Amino acid sequence: MKAPILAAALILSFAAAQSASLSTTVQTASASSAGVTPDSLRCNGLANPLGVDTPTPRLGWLLEAKNPDARGNKQTAYEILVASTVAALAQDRGDLWDSGKIASDQSINIVYGGPPLATLARVYWKVRVWDQNERASAWSQPALWTMGLLAPSDWHAQWIGHDLPAPTDNVATPARWLRKEFVADKPIRRALVAFAGLGTSELYVNGAKAGDAVLSPALSDYAKRVYYITYDVTGLLKQGANALGVVLGNGRYYAPRIVGRNGLFTFGWPKLILQLRVEYQDGTNAEITSDESWKYTEVGPIRANNEYDGEDYDARQEMPGWAQPGFDDSAWTKANLASAPGGVLCAQNIEPIRMTGIVEPVSVKEISPGVFIYDFGQNFVGWCRLTATGSAGTTVALRFAERLHDDGSLSMENLRSAKATDHYTLKGGGEEVWQPRFTYHGFRYVEVTGYPGRPNLLSLQGRAVNDDLASAGDFSSSNPLLDKIYQCVVWGVRGNYRSIPTDCPQRDERQGWLGDRAAESLGEMYIFDNHLLYSKWLQDIVDAQLDNGSVPAVAPHFWTVYNDDVTWPSALIIIPHSLREQFGDDAPIAHNYPAMVKWIDHMSPFIADGIMPRDKYGDWCMPPEDPKIIHSTDPARLTAGPLLGTTYFYHDLGLMSEYAKLVNQPEDAQRFADLAQKLEFGLNAKYLNRQAGQYDNGTQTSSVLPLAFGMVPDDQHAPVLANLVNSITNIYHNHIGTGLIGAAWLNRVLTDNDRADLAYTMATNRDFPSWGYMVEHGATTIWELWNGNTADVQMNSGNHVMLVGDLVIWLYQDLAGIQSDPAQPGFKNILMKPTPAGDLTSVKASHRSPYGLIESEWHLDKAGFRWHITVPPNSTATIFVPANSPDKVREGGRSAANRTGIKFLRAETGRAVYQIESGTYEFQASNG
Repeated sequence: MKAPILAAALILSFAAAQSASLSTTVQTASASSAGVTPDSLRCNGLANPLGVDTPTPRLGWLLEAKNPDARGNKQTAYEILVASTVAALAQDRGDLWDSGKIASDQSINIVYGGPPLATLARVYWKVRVWDQNERASAWSQPALWTMGLLAPSDWHAQWIGHDLPAPTDNVATPARWLRKEFVADKPIRRALVAFAGLGTSELYVNGAKAGDAVLSPALSDYAKRVYYITYDVTGLLKQGANALGVVLGNGRYYAPRIVGRNGLFTFGWPKLILQLRVEYQDGTNAEITSDESWKYTEVGPIRANNEYDGEDYDARQEMPGWAQPGFDDSAWTKANLASAPGGVLCAQNIEPIRMTGIVEPVSVKEISPGVFIYDFGQNFVGWCRLTATGSAGTTVALRFAERLHDDGSLSMENLRSAKATDHYTLKGGGEEVWQPRFTYHGFRYVEVTGYPGRPNLLSLQGRAVNDDLASAGDFSSSNPLLDKIYQCVVWGVRGNYRSIPTDCPQRDERQGWLGDRAAESLGEMYIFDNHLLYSKWLQDIVDAQLDNGSVPAVAPHFWTVYNDDVTWPSALIIIPHSLREQFGDDAPIAHNYPAMVKWIDHMSPFIADGIMPRDKYGDWCMPPEDPKIIHSTDPARLTAGPLLGTTYFYHDLGLMSEYAKLVNQPEDAQRFADLAQKLEFGLNAKYLNRQAGQYDNGTQTSSVLPLAFGMVPDDQHAPVLANLVNSITNIYHNHIGTGLIGAAWLNRVLTDNDRADLAYTMATNRDFPSWGYMVEHGATTIWELWNGNTADVQMNSGNHVMLVGDLVIWLYQDLAGIQSDPAQPGFKNILMKPTPAGDLTSVKASHRSPYGLIESEWHLDKAGFRWHITVPPNSTATIFVPANSPDKVREGGRSAANRTGIKFLRAETGRAVYQIESGTYEFQASNG
């Protein structure tokens, strides 16, 4: 979905500084005889990041195989050079750090080991590795990072803006414009700017926008944490007169609605802090900071803006040249010093939100005179670019919605109070092209009114806007419906990344609900490289934790919801495990361990007789008995809250016991394990009906959770499984009967217990309730409700991911057979155990792991099972080939037992198990 982006000025200055010496490095690379070369260097998970504020950044790289057909490529040692100049690095001098040759296969999360780095220091680095034959590679291409502002005392700027009395009602406000002119009186060597414009902002230097981020900076609890952005603006400055300009939108800092049913927490009025450091070629520096010398106005073209209601833009009030030197700002006022948000200033260590794609409309219809409905054919998140020609003062309105009424008009009811409307007033004089800056919408359909003339398909263009995360996986199969469902998930997940994982993008909510992503997030990690995003969201959760340990249901707490239930806050415990499993990263566990313990200790006193009774939301949005209602009232369908609380808290305690061992807290590990045992005993004493072979009233979720978490006594495992199967097949007639809690584990429980066929049946149903039902009724993203086409519109988002459950996890781990080995996390060793199910004849999947691309593609026909596998360099895989006997398994047309890179381990029922080295393989297992 994206290519790494580096500011043009940075590339040019970097290339110019190193030109001759870099060519020497490249020539050396061609002479290397090693089978691998290091590539795609990352610092703190990003390519060439600016403004790193961690004192000891973590470094990593991928290994590229010179011969893609070679097997067994791996790293046995590495050497990192870190230098203060390109020249030193080109001479193979690590004047900041030379790690020396380190005997290790580690290629991710390597901590910088040199002396402390100074604020705004520019750092260059490269790496070489030794392969399995002890041959040294050439040095990698150089990479860089710059340090940020490392201490509060490094900030000399002041917060500026225009603070007003706190609003008492919902008030629409225009954007704020700030500018500052200065003179650079010498030739410039380098210029770095660090700034935070709240709520959202854009920086302009001499009239040109810096960077390509939108809706920036990242959301946070601004009273606890404010994220700043760093840009290299060397290429935008010039010797002589210069100008800085910043536009401030409201974002989530100034709440668009404070009163009413869905009032939001407001932090204050938009404001700015900015610090520019200009380094001259003679070695001197200058600093330009935000202060009272800046000029300020609200009399600009953006007359109103917020993320829920839209943006109003009057082109007649544009200010040509406002961010260039020489602009007449005599009508502007002096900027005022503003109150600080209160949060610590931190570098934003995630990919920004960008415009990530263009979506063209598929049709436009005039449903009544002057009312035009555009259909984009896909529910997505972003905005529209408008093209129009007309007289000054003409106002075009764009209203956004996910659905249409039967008469073809927009259905806005499910947006609740969100107006989701943009207005553009023309200035006249020729063709005008416009798109908003400080709003976004979730939509498939757009109503256009007030257009001068008759719009056509070229008059409106959709722009997808979301966190610009790299694609991490692809999935397809022989079942077109399954592939359509998967694409619905991809679009839904993508659109709900807004520097936090949101629940929905269209109505007056758009919050980071913990329950929606607690377990489902693992599946997302197969689709997108969201490592840094989820690490950041964990910090948001911790920032929202109360002093007594209580964790909210929403983070950041733009809605203040503290229920002290278990299932939603469990995201704080579960997500670090997923990050370790998928990315091999223990840091989120270590960093958040004190907060996790604090929550466990806060909740534990609620336990009585081995039961954790705390539950607020139940098995949220399970299929109801009436297609018009949202929540079931049938006791037979509802899973008891204490059963949910007890099973989930048991799972949390098990994870916490593991975490305690990782951070060397053995006493914690034991007490968590002991408490978990009490919950296991309490659950079975209170809820297990041995005569009926079920827990409590026998709902699907009441069976799924004890089975998923290993709480079922051995002698009751078969009866409880049978109860689950009976509920699916007989009571729900081969359909799902869970809400988001049960769905998060359902498919894996069935597959782990040899009922992948039943999981496949549910995954490919076309009638209610099922994901296929959504597709059959026009969904292009996953609905909030199983009955999303018939239920109450007040809670009926057409773009939610919570009911995805573990479907994507199941597609990748079970159908495709791509799973990280818990003993060697991050796909250092891959567990590959594909499970053909139902009428599937093929599955093709890939995943871009921290070590490189993993591929699994299998075909099943009368001749047998054919399986293409790619294992990236520096990884291995344990593979489970579907075969009645190892004698039936061949690779590359010959017996697998005699092939390079393959080691036979054992035979299991219906499987031959091998350990394979990195490389590409073609396995065949014949029938008979």
